[in-house]
Amino acid sequence: MPMIDVYAPEGAFEDKHELARRLAAELMAIEGVPDIAMFRQNTAAFIHELSSDAISNVDGGSDYVRVQVLTNTGGLDRDKQIAVVNRFTEVVAGAPGKPPAPERIWVLLTEAIEGGWGLWGHAHTNAELVAAARREIAQALQSSPAGKE
Repeated sequence: MPMIDVYAPEGAFEDKHELARRLAAELMAIEGVPDIAMFRQNTAAFIHELSSDAISNVDGGSDYVRVQVLTNTGGLDRDKQIAVVNRFTEVVAGAPGKPPAPERIWVLLTEAIEGGWGLWGHAHTNAELVAAARREIAQALQSSPAGKE
């Protein structure tokens, strides 16, 4: 249930809502998590627009986008890390509007400390998150027509 923060110059993206939705869906696909409400409703992206004078490299350039992906500890193995950086760069660079070139898109992967994933008013451990997902999957199976046979 990662959180994605995109920091970009004002006007870089024509449809921020669709970009946020695409990034969240892409991350769920890469993670390979079950398609359940717990993950769909708690994997989200936030698009933060900054004025051009709020971004600068040493040379004064301000046409950058930074994407920060926060996951629970161990949520992404090495192959998934590579996939997230690759796909997010492609999605951001290909978004309608005036996104920067891929070499100016930074994707940073960050992990919350064990026990530091706050959801539903509780700081969850990985084991607690897995248990909650298993309960939701079991409930979905029980309420499906196939699960009632």
